[in-house]
Amino acid sequence: MTQGRRFSRKREVAIGLSAYAVYLLVRGAVMNGKGKEKAERNAERIVALERRLGIHVEPDLQRAVLPYRRLIHVLNLSYATLNVGLTVGYLMLLFSRRHPEFHRLRRATVLTILGAQPAFLWFPTAPPRKLEHMVDTIAEVSKLDLDAGLIAKLYHPLAAMPSIHVAFAVVSGAAMAETAESALVRRLAPGYPPLVALVVFVTANHYLLDAVAGAALGAAGLEFARRLEPGDP
Repeated sequence: MTQGRRFSRKREVAIGLSAYAVYLLVRGAVMNGKGKEKAERNAERIVALERRLGIHVEPDLQRAVLPYRRLIHVLNLSYATLNVGLTVGYLMLLFSRRHPEFHRLRRATVLTILGAQPAFLWFPTAPPRKLEHMVDTIAEVSKLDLDAGLIAKLYHPLAAMPSIHVAFAVVSGAAMAETAESALVRRLAPGYPPLVALVVFVTANHYLLDAVAGAALGAAGLEFARRLEPGDP
């Protein structure tokens, strides 16, 4: 396979859209009355387990940050756009540079997305912002309704477990740590996943157990992508 064919824009777009299509198909299978009821029950199960383990720290973290409204706006924006944007954007940067690690890291990202779909299908989970003891900061502070209009059709609102945000952060953090040209970025990259985890806790979009599962999923995606080398990209 030639180097030119290896870096095919059409193929990369097709791979990305195909992975997103699977995500939306799973969303369509779950987004009904029965699926929503199941997602609410699963959310309660996660909270109950965290309480038994003494790790249900999300409410305390959120209460500590809620007085800082401007910071909350920034965190809401980070949750809604920056995490996925950085993941896709960094892959695009590696592609534009024809970086030899691009295909492995893109493969890890796709494996991460696909690896989450069985959980999204069989264990749909409502996010903590839907619970009475948590605040939906995106709706109440930033005045954005994620459950109405076009935006509601573009993401899966019952896919809290595992956290794709944290999974992407693990893959992106590893990618930056390995391939960034800036030494400062390489040093700071390992701190990116914990930062994303804090964002999703404070904005009440994921539970602690979601983040743990997401981190494990991202690490698994990286490992499987490595094992697939030097196969077809």
